[in-house]
Amino acid sequence: MSERWKHQINTGAPWGVFMIVTTLVFGLKEKPFSTQIADSGFYFRAVGYILFGVFVLGYSSWKNKTKKINKS
Repeated sequence: MSERWKHQINTGAPWGVFMIVTTLVFGLKEKPFSTQIADSGFYFRAVGYILFGVFVLGYSSWKNKTKKINKS
């Protein structure tokens, strides 16, 4: 696996997990944890957060990293 993909996964996946947990915590005011997990929409959002984190945030982070390295 290339360094870029390692960086994207290591940057984006934790962000996606953080967003999933944050969504669950804020959703506790409206629905219990078990109800949130049982909802099929939860899994769509979870996959969406992780994919967005890896492909968008991870890629932009990689671009910024390479710009910094090339400037030096």
